[in-house]
Amino acid sequence: MAWGIALRRSEERELALMWSARWSLTTRILAVNIFALAMLAGGFFYLDSYRSQLIDARLDEVAVQARLIAEALDAAQPDRQHVLLEQLEQASDLRLRVYDAGGARVLDSWLVGPPTYVLRDPDEEAWQRKAARALDRAIDIVVGADRPERFNEPARDTLSAWPEALAAKKEGIPETRLRRAPDRTPVISAAVAMPDTGMTLLATTNARDIVRIVRAERLRLGIVLAMVITLSVLLSLFLARTIVRPLRRLARAAHRVRLGRAREVQVPRLPSRRDEIGLLARALSDMSLALRQRIDATEAFAADVTHELKNPLASLRSAVETLEKVKDPALQDQLLDVVRDDVHRLDRLITDIADASRLDAELSRARFETIDLGQMIEGLIAQREKRGIDADVRLAFARPHAGTAVVLGDGSRLTRLIENLVDNAISFSPPGGLVKIAATRDGDEVVLRVDDEGPGVAPDVREAIFKRFHSIRPEGEAFGQHSGLGLAIAKAIVEAHNGTIMVEDRDDAPTGARFIIRLPVAER
Repeated sequence: MAWGIALRRSEERELALMWSARWSLTTRILAVNIFALAMLAGGFFYLDSYRSQLIDARLDEVAVQARLIAEALDAAQPDRQHVLLEQLEQASDLRLRVYDAGGARVLDSWLVGPPTYVLRDPDEEAWQRKAARALDRAIDIVVGADRPERFNEPARDTLSAWPEALAAKKEGIPETRLRRAPDRTPVISAAVAMPDTGMTLLATTNARDIVRIVRAERLRLGIVLAMVITLSVLLSLFLARTIVRPLRRLARAAHRVRLGRAREVQVPRLPSRRDEIGLLARALSDMSLALRQRIDATEAFAADVTHELKNPLASLRSAVETLEKVKDPALQDQLLDVVRDDVHRLDRLITDIADASRLDAELSRARFETIDLGQMIEGLIAQREKRGIDADVRLAFARPHAGTAVVLGDGSRLTRLIENLVDNAISFSPPGGLVKIAATRDGDEVVLRVDDEGPGVAPDVREAIFKRFHSIRPEGEAFGQHSGLGLAIAKAIVEAHNGTIMVEDRDDAPTGARFIIRLPVAER
């Protein structure tokens, strides 16, 4: 018992749900799929890393270009620097500014050529761009992206207005700086010192193409993510529909059965389902049918018990009431005999009824073991002959070879089975008659036969005699000697042992009945 309780608790722990116990099955399916999609949405974090790589690459590129331009300008004649500056601006697409040793701006490519970029005012752009910037801002907040300082053209354009230019002049190495334009696009600058002339070059550009590249990639990822989310939600709902709806129907049907409405509940069998839910539906349907049959059988049994008990009780009541009024001693003795017979009949009925009512429960809990029917029947016949047999009926048993008629079963119940069949055969046998018992092996079955020399059983009642309280007794037998439960108990025992029982006429005698029981052979 303790082992069974521990096993049950272990199974309950294995099947228990921790944090999701209160969630419906549909919610769990959606949650699992959406979690997988959230992992896909992590691609937006990759886009931030991709953008950072593009910006770093552009910073290095501008720094290299600025260094090469500075070397070219440093080597050029002063009167040729304006022309060279314009040419270099067109080739590099950068705004180039040169500051002298005192920090004053002496050259500006925008003064000799067209502007290379335009800083756009966000307030003057269309709503689509505003929406794109709002999305940029939201994603930057989610991924925790760095926020560069804002780019503003200085009111007085001198070297001191550009920290990267001051650092480059001081350190003698190229310096870069990232800023953001009013429309959130990156502005990249690089400063390079020109040691031969003591001047400093500052190159700036609005890397709007980086934003376009990132937005294009984000759009593609967003489209894929939207498609996958839509498909995943639809598949999740389909999965929930194919799982949750039938389970809900089965749960409602089981609930109605629990409320005591087993007769009116039709548990769906879902014949088209070949999966585990279909197996569950058919198992529950079969269980409800079995329960319905059990309830009907219990009610019929209760009604039969009531009917069978009323007859001896009515007879007993009549005899007791009459006994008070009768003064004749001979009549009183007759009435007392009736009372005794009725009391014995009631005792027999109550004993058989109690045995029949607990038979199923006991057999369901019984531990089967190997039983040699030959030895068992031989012992039963010996005990019966010692007690004496009514009407001098003889018993004959053709004992099989040892180990031939071995079955798996409950010894006490198999003993009761054989006793009931033998008692039935004796009661129908004529005085001095012979009851033959045989047990043989037939393939994978053990066949047990009990033959009597009585009148036999009519074909139209051969099924009915195995029903409870159905009693067809031989002529001349006193009323109430049998409860009508012996063969019903025998059939229940046989079926509990996965066997069959039937009755037919004897083929080796002019009269008599033959009861045949088939039980599976015990596997060695």
